[in-house]
This record gives sequence, structure tokens and C-alpha cells, in this order.
Amino acid sequence: MKYFAIIVAGGSGNRMQTETPKQFLLLQNLPVLMHTIKAFAQSNAQPKIFLVLGKEQQDYWKRLCEEFHFYIPHEVVTGGTERFYSVKNAVDRLFENGYVAIHDAVRPLVSSALIDKCFNQTQTMGNAIAAVKSSDSVRMFAENTSKALNRDDIYLVQTPQTFECDTLKKAYKQEFTSKFTDDASVVEAMGQTINIIEGERNNIKITYPIDLELAELLLKK
Repeated sequence: MKYFAIIVAGGSGNRMQTETPKQFLLLQNLPVLMHTIKAFAQSNAQPKIFLVLGKEQQDYWKRLCEEFHFYIPHEVVTGGTERFYSVKNAVDRLFENGYVAIHDAVRPLVSSALIDKCFNQTQTMGNAIAAVKSSDSVRMFAENTSKALNRDDIYLVQTPQTFECDTLKKAYKQEFTSKFTDDASVVEAMGQTINIIEGERNNIKITYPIDLELAELLLKK
């Protein structure tokens, strides 16, 4: 059975308060994105890796690969105007059936064990997305008032999100809507049930400067 990974790297440096897109910032002297690709390359699944990048970022990425002697095989796919279209462009490259994991480029601390767990669960359940239970109290705000929610029922969704290739290809033939916030929501719109598996607290998303500092500490530890 074939395994594939789509790593989505379309972010900018706005919230990081830097001109450099966050996937290219250095984390322990290596660009964030390279840590992410290494995790998939080191997994037992050994998936074929598709890297989705904006057209304007591809030359820079090529120079980074040369500078850091980064030779892990991967195929670069041009991103779209929305994350939906970026993933769709990569999904259109899946010419064989199998299992595919979609992952945020800026989650560089994902473990190879979690990647394999997602792939394994997808083989038996049809899909699997990593998520962790909320450790904070949660409130929902609507119509100028807030309401407490049971945090035991709240999961914070991460990536990888893994699916059968044929299912994902069918899902991404749907028309785009703003309700599609991740790949699970796209597949769910077809009527599929989404299966949650336990993610990892260390699997943080690099969004703000403090996240990069935390990632440095976690890697040192």
C-alpha cells in the first residue's frame, strides 16, 4: 500500500512580526520546514512527500536546501489562494490509491510515532485526525453573551490528518466554502464521520514568537 504526505507551507511572517515566512525561520539552526519534513522521512510509513509552497517562495526554498545540504526527496507543488486550493493542488497529484497525511509545515515537533499512528488508524477506520483535549475552561460567545462549555467535550485539532486517497480526492471536488477550515471539515461535508486519535502536547503550531521559543526549549529537552 502506498503512503503519501502533503505538507502545507503557505504561511507568512505577519504574526511572527518578521518578514521571513515562519516555515523558513531557524529552529536549532535549521529551518522549521526541514524539521517537519524530516519527521515524515523518519517514519515507518516512509511516505512520498509533497510540499505545497507559494510560487514566490519556491526559489528561496531551493536556495535553503542547497545552503543546509537538505536532500530528503520531496516534490514541490504550487499553492493556491486559499489553503483549500493549496491542498487540492497536491491531491490532484495522487495518481495511486493509498493513504495520505496532510500536515501543517509549522508543526515541526510532530513525532514519527504520531505520524505512523495516524496512518495505521486510517487503515482500520478510514480516517484519523490528531487532536488533544482542552486543558482550559472554554466559553462560546454568541449574540452578545457567553456560555460555558464542557471542556471534556472540546478537542483542539492538530495535524496530521490522514485519509484514504480516493476519499480525499472525492472530497476536494466539492466547491470551496469558508466553512472548510481544515481537511477534516472538507471530508466531513461529504457525510463522512471523522475519527479523533490522541495527539501530542508537543505538537505545537509555530504562529507567534513565543511558539518558536517554546519549540527551542522542547527540542533541547
